[in-house]
Amino acid sequence: MGDFEHRPLLDEDAGPLVRPYTVSNGRTAPTAKLDLLSLVRSTGQLRPSQLEAEHAEALILCREPISVAEVSAHLRLPAMVIKVLLSDLVDCGAVTAHAPDPAVDPTDKTVLEALLNGLQRRL
Repeated sequence: MGDFEHRPLLDEDAGPLVRPYTVSNGRTAPTAKLDLLSLVRSTGQLRPSQLEAEHAEALILCREPISVAEVSAHLRLPAMVIKVLLSDLVDCGAVTAHAPDPAVDPTDKTVLEALLNGLQRRL
């Protein structure tokens, strides 16, 4: 996704220009139940221009179903910060979230390889 190559919140040499706890307004617990394999997708109810920068970037990534782990990798922010941002978007109706299939074992090598492959394709 070329949109994120010129992110104002990231300096290639220095790293993130904003501390993760600032992005989540100091919150450490999401209001929605999300795990790394949860899939999130935009509902189309809000436009990125209606949101603050971090939320807008997450929403843009959610145009197609994407896992919490993938959003975290793209935005280069810790998973817990992403869970807080995404739960904000769930709460305002901007995205929907679906838990992973309970029959899928998150420690299954095949599942982990598929997740890794997906992350590498998007980066």
